[in-house]
Amino acid sequence: MEFFTGLDIGMDETAICVVDDKGQVMVEVTVATDPETIKAALLPYLGRLRRVGHEAGALSPWLHGELLRLGLPAICLETQHVRAALKAQRNKTDKTDALGIAHIMRTGWFRKAHIKSEPCYRLRLLLTQRRNLKRKFLDLENAVRHSLKAFGIRLSRVGRGAFAQAVRDAVAGDALVAELIDAMLNARAAL
Repeated sequence: MEFFTGLDIGMDETAICVVDDKGQVMVEVTVATDPETIKAALLPYLGRLRRVGHEAGALSPWLHGELLRLGLPAICLETQHVRAALKAQRNKTDKTDALGIAHIMRTGWFRKAHIKSEPCYRLRLLLTQRRNLKRKFLDLENAVRHSLKAFGIRLSRVGRGAFAQAVRDAVAGDALVAELIDAMLNARAAL
């Protein structure tokens, strides 16, 4: 007898369902979203466990690699394919989703999602954070420009390098505005 597992992964908890090759439910349990805890829940079935399926999501890059490292036959499933297969369910709960994924694993009607390498995710993180910081930088610069318009100060044709000094020179006569704008310029410089 072979066993197939479906995992419905949540941030804190993961619903686990194990079915045999005939579709009989062997166990349904909810555990903490931790690879070691998931493996412990599957321990009685490890010898004949053929596939452990989980849907692609935010935790997938980490969890999938950890499950494989622990020796579990993990398969990451395409989200759209799983959603289409599970949309006929009457009751949509973590427990029923895990059951549905277990049946998908048993029947073999699934598409694997590609999990990128850790260096790829690290590069993506770097690029994403760089983009976010650049947006914040531009937001601060535009907020300073917009704030100064209320006092009739229009900064035109000022490059990035000369921006801070041009703004400080423009507001030098007003202590309150100079202090507030200086805080914005310091935040901009930090970015």
